[in-house]
Amino acid sequence: MPNAHVSNGPGPADDVLVVGAGIIGVACALHLARQGRRVRVVDQQAPGQGASFGNAGHLATEQVFPIADLSILKGLPAMLMDPMGPLRIDWRYLPRALPWFLRLLLNLRPAPFQRTVAGLRALNEGSLEAWRRLLAAIERPGLLQEDGSLLVYERAESHQALAALQARLGGQGVPVDEWDAGAVHQAAPQLSERIRGGLFFPRTGHFIDPYRVVRELVEAAKAMGVRFHRQRVSGGRLLPDGVTLSTDAGALRGRQVLIACGAHSADLTAMLTGTRVPLDTERGYHLMLPHEQGRLPFAVTSFERRFIMTPMSDGLRLAGSVEFAGLQRPANMARAWQLHRLSDGLFSRALNVEAATPWMGFRPSLPDSLPIIDRVCEGRVLLAFGHQHLGLTQAAITAEHIARLALLPATTGASQAAPDLAPYRLSRF
Repeated sequence: MPNAHVSNGPGPADDVLVVGAGIIGVACALHLARQGRRVRVVDQQAPGQGASFGNAGHLATEQVFPIADLSILKGLPAMLMDPMGPLRIDWRYLPRALPWFLRLLLNLRPAPFQRTVAGLRALNEGSLEAWRRLLAAIERPGLLQEDGSLLVYERAESHQALAALQARLGGQGVPVDEWDAGAVHQAAPQLSERIRGGLFFPRTGHFIDPYRVVRELVEAAKAMGVRFHRQRVSGGRLLPDGVTLSTDAGALRGRQVLIACGAHSADLTAMLTGTRVPLDTERGYHLMLPHEQGRLPFAVTSFERRFIMTPMSDGLRLAGSVEFAGLQRPANMARAWQLHRLSDGLFSRALNVEAATPWMGFRPSLPDSLPIIDRVCEGRVLLAFGHQHLGLTQAAITAEHIARLALLPATTGASQAAPDLAPYRLSRF
């Protein structure tokens, strides 16, 4: 039954104000509403129009290592000079990005690196089951295809690197199988004979339409009484009994606020908690090919070319590359078209780019590669952001954690509140 929305007293009319209508904010809103909470979601865009619209669609439970390693130092000149490289830093943005990258390097030391891996593994291990539960609850299990994913290689010298990666992943409990060229071509016959083999990840999958996933969750949330508003949040402050937000349509009051607005979360977090988080954005690109349905049976990533190809209901999505250029600079759509050039030679027949559409979105990233999933300010502020390129993968498990945190008594201290979430606390900054 939909929840009532009219307050019978002087207190806040909403139990939880959710700032952010991406996949994480919407999934959290639905879980909170299922607990009987009165929930309002605000975002300056329509639901799912940010990074959630154009992600790679891959349920990447196998990705338990940070996106960068110490080799990033050797590659810095190329990152600055090559505008089409897989990891690009806009030289104009370097002065602002440099402190973030220094913190990233510090987190690649052995002890913090192991904490990062443990934190990523803990979230990813529960992500597939969490998505099964969430999609079953809205009666849309078919949105997720649990058919695994494949990392392929072309050069003989890459085999040793993949064998080492397989050993590292196996050491972290990630299910992974080595496939030779015959197995690859039997499963994906349209791939080129240049493919020598790869690693298959059986406990992964892909979403047939990531934007539709958001829309279906929104409809389910609305049926539970969640209200969605297109409003820009410009500020907020704590109240004795909750939180007030300033928006371009007036003030909103709630007993709790959940900050889940991705790469735009830092300012509001600082206003409400006093903590300035080192949040930056990995600008990710995709190229959608509408005439390429059925080309691949599952998501395929190229080891050497460093991009992913995901089959979807409306075509084949080529995605990948990381660009650091901040939130303000316009998209460099040449990077999206570069993904098509990267596909040259991977298939026995070239991909059809007729009516292809490029896209760019902001992936929120913290220098330790872990998200913030927390409750602070005596439970009045909930936090769920910073999932970098794993936002879709970790959205359902994050929503379950937030729903649990939201119900804890206000007197619960940080050390008592969900000790399993210690790696994701705001206080680490």
